[in-house]
Amino acid sequence: MFSFLSTKPLMSHQARINTVVESLTKAPRNIQFPEYNGKIQSITEVFGKNVFSLNEMSKMLPKPVFKNFMNQLRGNQTLDRPTADAIAHAVKVWAIERGASHFTHWFQPVTDSTAEKHDSFLTLKSSYINGFEEVTALETFSGSQLLQSEPDASSFPSGGMRTTFEARGYTVWDTKSPMFIQEGPHGTSILYIPSVFISYNGEALDEKSVLLRSVETLNKAATEVLSLIDAVDEEHPRTKHVFTTLGTEQEYFLIDRGLYTLRPDLKITGRTLIGGLPPRHQQLEDHYFGKIPTRVLAAISECEHELAKLGVPIKTRHNEVAPAQFEVAPIFEEAMLAVDHNMLTMDVLHRVAHRHKLKVLFHEKPFRGVNGSGKHCNWSMSTDQGDNLLEPTSTPETNYRFLIFLVAVLKAVHDHGDLLRAGIASASNDHRLGAHEAPPGIISAFLGSHLNEVLNSIEENRPVKYGEGAKLENVRVKGTVLDLKVATLPNIARDLTDRNRTSPFAFTGNKFEFRAVGSKQSVSFPVALLNAAVSSALVEIKDALKKQMGNKRIASVEDQLVVIREFIKKSKNIRFEGDNYSEEWVKEAAKRGLPNITKSPIAFACLLKKHNADMLMRTGVFSGPELNSRYHILMERYCKDVMIEAQTLITMVRQQVLPAAYTYRGELADTASKVNALGLDATPEVRLLKEFAPVATKLQDRVGDLEMLTAQMNTIMDIEKLATFASDKLLPAMEAAREHADWIEKTVADRLYPLPKYTELFLNI
Repeated sequence: MFSFLSTKPLMSHQARINTVVESLTKAPRNIQFPEYNGKIQSITEVFGKNVFSLNEMSKMLPKPVFKNFMNQLRGNQTLDRPTADAIAHAVKVWAIERGASHFTHWFQPVTDSTAEKHDSFLTLKSSYINGFEEVTALETFSGSQLLQSEPDASSFPSGGMRTTFEARGYTVWDTKSPMFIQEGPHGTSILYIPSVFISYNGEALDEKSVLLRSVETLNKAATEVLSLIDAVDEEHPRTKHVFTTLGTEQEYFLIDRGLYTLRPDLKITGRTLIGGLPPRHQQLEDHYFGKIPTRVLAAISECEHELAKLGVPIKTRHNEVAPAQFEVAPIFEEAMLAVDHNMLTMDVLHRVAHRHKLKVLFHEKPFRGVNGSGKHCNWSMSTDQGDNLLEPTSTPETNYRFLIFLVAVLKAVHDHGDLLRAGIASASNDHRLGAHEAPPGIISAFLGSHLNEVLNSIEENRPVKYGEGAKLENVRVKGTVLDLKVATLPNIARDLTDRNRTSPFAFTGNKFEFRAVGSKQSVSFPVALLNAAVSSALVEIKDALKKQMGNKRIASVEDQLVVIREFIKKSKNIRFEGDNYSEEWVKEAAKRGLPNITKSPIAFACLLKKHNADMLMRTGVFSGPELNSRYHILMERYCKDVMIEAQTLITMVRQQVLPAAYTYRGELADTASKVNALGLDATPEVRLLKEFAPVATKLQDRVGDLEMLTAQMNTIMDIEKLATFASDKLLPAMEAAREHADWIEKTVADRLYPLPKYTELFLNI
């Protein structure tokens, strides 16, 4: 007696079943939010409770010491040792009262992540009694420990600036970013000291140092321009400081952690290297803004609570377009703080998701065929008087200060669009950019029809032609009235311009939205490049104003209009109001001389182009060695990412996909033989076998090709040739192998397939 195809699941498939069942039956995580008088505390009551803010510092420091520190923050004096010692003592007392046992200098190496080393407050003091040593344990923290620490600089990416035997590096307290505590295990906590990371010779080895420099250079350029165009009186004091504001919309996926552990590709590379779409995914357009799954909402709520204690102002949460994709967005903050808060948001999301048996995925394209994830950076400039320099007001055509700063941004994007493209390039973001879900590799700027008309009218020296409804109260609050034709619904204000989600750099009311930034990268680097480019454009505008105004103390309206008109013409090619996804735009951009950069190695090379390198060094954001270092770090990271993916794919195909294919092929052959032995028609089995067997062979051949290519890649020493090889040879070979692997996944009996499929990954949350 014999049997046909076995129905018994293999052990690997059984693990899939068990994990799915567990995800559906496990009890939800319950947490107790803090209460006061029987009511859960509001977000305002817990907001910032774990932050050593200026307000907290002022309570704990003597007034002269706090005054000295504020003078240091304003750049009026350096931080002396007595002041540092006093702050160190105050923050130690504050932190220990909240359970802190350790402190760490928290910094951002060039790895798109953060780094920390925990040191205890514990110190041993020896005394001698009758010749015998007596050791006393003390908790101490000095000003020198606060100001700097010394990690091993040779163990972080340096792009050749440091070697293994040149290990000394320093972390230095960033005084403009407040210290905070993170709650740890067993009721303890750790004091975090936001820091920059530099080499023994003072070169930047991190993301934050260059951001701080870019903020300073933009501040200098912007205040100099304002001094030429703003009249100063009692009601309008001179602007002494301009800072950049930033709001980062963080997109991510959440999947079941048990299923995640069964996917080697997700664990190792952050994205699925194999897998096909289920019949239903995002095509019904019903996930975006849909009801947040209960388990996910529980995790996000706990995350928001943790972030509130850290002073991170999360404002919005919602479902994104793809299944299992979500977004959180904060209130805008000063850019330096916003960067720290975004890194904290990613960290807390990761830790809280883990508690809920979920895994957060920040990769830009973890699943092929559905939307990837970005980190939209909403960027603007504000003064110490509280004025947003990109606020159009109700009459942008006569708001010359706004127009000057608007054309400065446009000139920056026009002159250094390729540099901005380099700032968002990575092996992972390449899978997302230009995929009809994210901006393409062509950097352009969108203003909307109204502002576009304002600039055109100034360029052509004619009145503005207002559209339907004429101008209304405020361009930002928006323009015309929509009658909804329903008696019970009120009329609403309609924006003067529609949004353009295809634009990589779009004006959205009173800020620019840099939409091309990748979801897992630190925003320090792209924002630093943008700041530097804008500061360079502002210097050009300052020089043009001085030339135009002659000996006048303040530029006249006519002077300003001449300069505005000049820079409108110089930057006009970067403005585009249409569909950035269209082939027509690709052709039009080529006519305008705008580069279409589709691969990261080409983008990285733009860092070293003379006009970009000169600007970055002239503004002081990068030195020559630092710029070369950053280029080599990015190129090396790209090559390593692609190589890791190729090796992971080889392993998965060899150890999981092909064994499942061989088993299925054997069962088909065995069944066909047994059916024939009974004198029955085995045509269905034979037909499927003839279709299936060649695909398995092709997959085996493609994996063999991949193995040869990875071996060849190991022999290439030149970094440019290596990156080109990875981009032009290795990635296409991986796609060729994936095509056959995905067909096998779709065809092989489900009980034989060892890897969780997209259906399970998307729907079991």
